[in-house]
Amino acid sequence: MTNSRIVHDPVELSRALIRFESITPDQGDTLDYLSSLLEPMGFTCHKLVFEEEGTEPVANLYARRGTSSPNFCFAGHTDVVPVGAQGLWSADPFAAEIRDGQLYGRGASDMKSAIAAFVSAIAHTLDAADTVNGSISLLITGDEEGPAINGTTKVLDWMRERGEKIDYCLVGEPTNPHEMGDMIKIGRRGSMHGYVTCTGTQGHVAYPHMAHNPIPDLVKVLAELNKEPLDNGNEHFQPSNLEIVDMHVGNESHNIIPAEAKARFNIRFNNEFSPESLQQELISRMDRANVPYDIHWWVSGDSFLTPICALSDAVSKAVEAHTGRKPELSTTGGTSDARFIKNMCPVVEFGLVGATMHKVDEHVAVSDIQMLTNIYKDIIKDLAS
Repeated sequence: MTNSRIVHDPVELSRALIRFESITPDQGDTLDYLSSLLEPMGFTCHKLVFEEEGTEPVANLYARRGTSSPNFCFAGHTDVVPVGAQGLWSADPFAAEIRDGQLYGRGASDMKSAIAAFVSAIAHTLDAADTVNGSISLLITGDEEGPAINGTTKVLDWMRERGEKIDYCLVGEPTNPHEMGDMIKIGRRGSMHGYVTCTGTQGHVAYPHMAHNPIPDLVKVLAELNKEPLDNGNEHFQPSNLEIVDMHVGNESHNIIPAEAKARFNIRFNNEFSPESLQQELISRMDRANVPYDIHWWVSGDSFLTPICALSDAVSKAVEAHTGRKPELSTTGGTSDARFIKNMCPVVEFGLVGATMHKVDEHVAVSDIQMLTNIYKDIIKDLAS
């Protein structure tokens, strides 16, 4: 199939992208393919490979058509999560099989089909000779499903160094829980990880007075963390929640009091907290346990809320026009690369139905891919004109 034909067919383009086994991090083959489609459409493509010491290199793509403002950017990722138990799949995860009106494959929902829909929407917009006074761009990363170190954040730094500006950004993550038109994401909760360690004195279980067991200390600390809710949420956000995700002692002996006990927890926090104020709150709680402990933090994303603006209006209008449903403006769910892009411009998220993302037999309706293409086409007309 020629480049011209495939960019006009979002379903076939979705299948072509799914056939790249781009388990995170994407090494760049999928992005090279996208560039080969975008360049004949007038895009200047930059393949950007970043690597930090101790990390794998990650390929990214920034492509732009036009030089004037506004610059309307579509952001997404070509890397996918592993297939998991491949024997449980009803079809090859990378064969992109269509069955009973559904497209099956890893990345069908999250989120190669959304990338295909946007590229196809651009092609149809240009064919229709619609006025595009501004610029259209794509920021596609290869490690959103991974540590997200050498992806979108590095591309944004590269853009700032060049004086490159985005005015609006639409992220194509699968935002709809059940049906197209369910939900638009206008913000996300932040994510912070805590690593707490209680240290004791190793000894014989028969002589506890000659040792100090750190496990009861750790239990006290965790109990204080979970004693009461962090907040009650607000108009735009559900309550912040803390989940203990691991406890580890590593003691394989039945007659030794261990020297150390560790736990990990994660907090998904709303805009009632900053990372700093959240840490202060959690430290004050742990201090109430009145035992010694060490704590280390890792913030993988701050909470944010995009105010109602031209971007959210354009997306809402297009979604309602094609689905007949008024979408919920939501901040629920996990994190996405929108948490980085919000520092440059207003950003919202809208994509396909996410019910099967990361699951065995990930799939989306072929009709939904076509609908999403039409929605994206309306948004492009609205924001790049």
